[in-house]
Amino acid sequence: MSDILLPTNANNLKRRIDTYNEVLKNTEFYRELWRTSFKEELISQLSELIKKFQLTARVDVVEQMENLEAVSFSLGETKSGMYQKVSESIQRHLIKHNGSLIYQQLFNGKILVLIQYPFIEGYGNPRPPHTIAVYKPDSLKSTFVIRHLETFFTEITNWEDFVNDEPQKRIGFDLNFGALNKQ
Repeated sequence: MSDILLPTNANNLKRRIDTYNEVLKNTEFYRELWRTSFKEELISQLSELIKKFQLTARVDVVEQMENLEAVSFSLGETKSGMYQKVSESIQRHLIKHNGSLIYQQLFNGKILVLIQYPFIEGYGNPRPPHTIAVYKPDSLKSTFVIRHLETFFTEITNWEDFVNDEPQKRIGFDLNFGALNKQ
């Protein structure tokens, strides 16, 4: 039992404890950066870009959970152009959510940047969000925000211009359209 405290074992343990304490300290530092500067700078930059490019967009802030906040650049909601005919004179429009670029504060103070793709309520399943990256708040510079927006607009443009020109593939025992494709 006395060999448990040999210098080499103790040094390895000491390094791991030091690393752990450093990570905890960084978490507090990242959270403080979000609270004191990063969040407001991000809101300001996104708002300026909306004005500069005359976008129909908004910046939303989600603050229900302390240290798990989010800033969202959203293209809002619109009528999708599709609707259910309830009666001759009544239509129930399907709402389209036009997509968002989200900066989400993680439990450790780092920032998750992701794209929420457009989707139409009641029409298929929404595509899962696309993670761009995870950053330390002190390394996320304004040029990154521009690149994130470029990626966002590329991704949602591809979603809007979707064409499935690949032939249907067999899945399981039936083809994609069941009995229609049976011979």
